[in-house]
Amino acid sequence: MHSRDAVFLDELCPKLRVRRWRQSLHKCTGKKCIYCGKPSESIDHIHPRALGGLSVTQNCVPACLSCNGHKSDSEVFDWYRRQRFYDPRRAMAIRAWMDGDSRLALRLLQWAEPLNGSSSPTDEDDNLNCQVA
Repeated sequence: MHSRDAVFLDELCPKLRVRRWRQSLHKCTGKKCIYCGKPSESIDHIHPRALGGLSVTQNCVPACLSCNGHKSDSEVFDWYRRQRFYDPRRAMAIRAWMDGDSRLALRLLQWAEPLNGSSSPTDEDDNLNCQVA
């Protein structure tokens, strides 16, 4: 049987593919909000869909419900600079994520949370395997 003859489950159920993609985004950041570091419960569009943002990996980040709701349709850096939890390292991580450099973004996020930065190399390699939409 050739691979082109096979039928894959995610082809039959697009929602499964989207769910796996969303789970991989959360896994990339250790299930932490990219903005504040709290547990992530949603996916936020950096450039809001209402303003033309796409649902692609470079535009979607894990976020807690509070940050996602407060940001709403705001421009990300204008909104983020006004937050009491603003961290320039996280701002650089957001910029790297938008530029498609997830490795740099994850390094900056580890730098922003030094207590969690003591992961083993194998854990680190697992976190760098983000799926692209």
